[in-house]
Amino acid sequence: MKKIFALFCMAILCTYINPTDSLADTAGLTKCAESPAFTKRLNNSVKKLEARLAKYDVNTPPAIALETQIAKTKLRFDKYAKSGLLCGTDGLPHLITDGRWNHAGEFMIPGIVFLYITGWIGWVGRGYLQNISKTNKPTEKEIILDIPLALKYCLSGFTWPLAAIKEFTSGELIAQNQDITVSPR
Repeated sequence: MKKIFALFCMAILCTYINPTDSLADTAGLTKCAESPAFTKRLNNSVKKLEARLAKYDVNTPPAIALETQIAKTKLRFDKYAKSGLLCGTDGLPHLITDGRWNHAGEFMIPGIVFLYITGWIGWVGRGYLQNISKTNKPTEKEIILDIPLALKYCLSGFTWPLAAIKEFTSGELIAQNQDITVSPR
């Protein structure tokens, strides 16, 4: 009950905390769209590519490749400028990882997605290994995968957070102390 209450309090705090943009300004960061160093970095990148482009005839494969690269460079810098990322004095975008919700797309959301995917991989692997350990040749099935069985676990693994909570509450997730071997010293 205490854990649920603590989670409830954390959710309320996260909802009502109002982050301000002035905290980033104290670190010397400005919006990339307004940063002269960012604009200078864009212009230098495009100039270098245009200098290389001048060495080739128009409509040759290298010239077309360089024109495509120039367009991609401009598009990349435009996306940085429009995304609201903050740039330092070096003209490079900096990720703010201090927990403010207005910067959640920079680190928190990709971090949560990463943890979900790695948890899915671990949960699927764990389920597969538990299942093959009951067969007569488990080592062989670790080396040569049983594809239908592995696919079964892969497709059911997307609900791993719910399955982990279910196993934790039922006591299946954590091994008992008497089941863990301890080497004598």
